Amino acid sequence: MKSNTKSSITLPPAEVRLVQSLKACLRLKSNVEVVRRGLRLLQETTERRALREAYRAASRATRASLAREIDELDHLSGEGLAIKAVRSTIDAFASHSASCPGRY
Repeated sequence: MKSNTKSSITLPPAEVRLVQSLKACLRLKSNVEVVRRGLRLLQETTERRALREAYRAASRATRASLAREIDELDHLSGEGLAIKAVRSTIDAFASHSASCPGRY
């Protein structure tokens, strides 16, 4: 596709008013700039959502192995780590991160 290709899309009247309103609010020069900004914002939001979900999945996978490793190594420390306390801390963090999805 040529970089200078002109194209147009037809929008319903309500959406045209929305584009014009955003153009004025954002002090942009053209309707095309409004659409470009919207597309960039959509792309960034989608990428963030995918990263957040990947982090959640990795966190869930790590929680089980962390508790298992602590169980296996607890006798070596001689300190008598309270595995229940460690597990409750992990579970508290997991429930907090689930209740605040935008933060983690």
